[in-house]
Amino acid sequence: MQYTKLGTTGVDVSKICLGCMSFGKPGKENGVFPWAKDYDEAKQIFKTAIELGINYFDTANVYQMGTSEQITGRLIKDFSLNRDEIVVATKVHFDMRPGRPNGGGSSRKNIMAEIDHSLKRLGLDYVDLYQIHRLDHETQWEDIMEALHDVVKAGKARYIGASTMFAWEFERLNNIAEQHNWTKFVSMQNQYNLIYREEEREMMPLCQDRKIAVVPWSPLAGGRCTRPWGTQTPRSKIDNVSPMVWGATAKQDKKVIDALERVSKNNGHTMAQNALAWILSKPYVTAPIVGSTSPQHIIEAVSALDIKLSDAEIKRLETPYVPHIKTGEF
Repeated sequence: MQYTKLGTTGVDVSKICLGCMSFGKPGKENGVFPWAKDYDEAKQIFKTAIELGINYFDTANVYQMGTSEQITGRLIKDFSLNRDEIVVATKVHFDMRPGRPNGGGSSRKNIMAEIDHSLKRLGLDYVDLYQIHRLDHETQWEDIMEALHDVVKAGKARYIGASTMFAWEFERLNNIAEQHNWTKFVSMQNQYNLIYREEEREMMPLCQDRKIAVVPWSPLAGGRCTRPWGTQTPRSKIDNVSPMVWGATAKQDKKVIDALERVSKNNGHTMAQNALAWILSKPYVTAPIVGSTSPQHIIEAVSALDIKLSDAEIKRLETPYVPHIKTGEF
């Protein structure tokens, strides 16, 4: 395993982060990821991850309505991981009580309630990184940043981060924190993969300039970068989220995936390995968050750390890309 610093925090994180979105109580009635793996299957994935040196784990309160956090916390305890050596991240924003008053968002009320709920489910005294899952446009941004600052000062989180938003919003939020001497964001968790590269325009240069950690979500585009175009899997047949994220750009994305398939046939690596090797070649990327539904996925992801793509291969992978509609929500 290779390790790197999480931005300017001085914290060491593995260059592959295990996305625990894949863990949770399966079934559509339990959340938007019906293909999630229960404890027994998650245990084998988690075991492989820690054996390969992964020390960075990312989840969220909303993943399978809290059961991802429950399973993640149970695994940390069952494998007796040294709490001082691992980095645990979770998130807040999406509705945990859909249709109910104060069911979600980033109000002070919800942030203060949800950090306690998350810690209880995880069985931890604190999380290393507490992230807003999206930007709440119905709450004053000063209130958001002050509440997150108070979570840190209460010892319930060591650092704070943000997820998908526009670069100007991210910069403004950190400026608000700086003006008030509050805790600033140290990381950005945004979508970045071969079929969605809009973040290269503003967010990536901003993070690189500010030395903010970039921990991309969906580096394999929900599995689209792991197999020839049109291939169906048990997950893809019941996944209703991925079509919402990438369904509108299928025609232009196919050209990129076809190029990825050709490069993979030529160099002998799998499509997933090459897609991750491409992300890891970017100096502004700290650690892609790789979700997994089998131990083999983790083995494949970690092996990508040793793959160095040539300039010609990178060009072949990047050339078919055309601008996408900027995704503010997904």
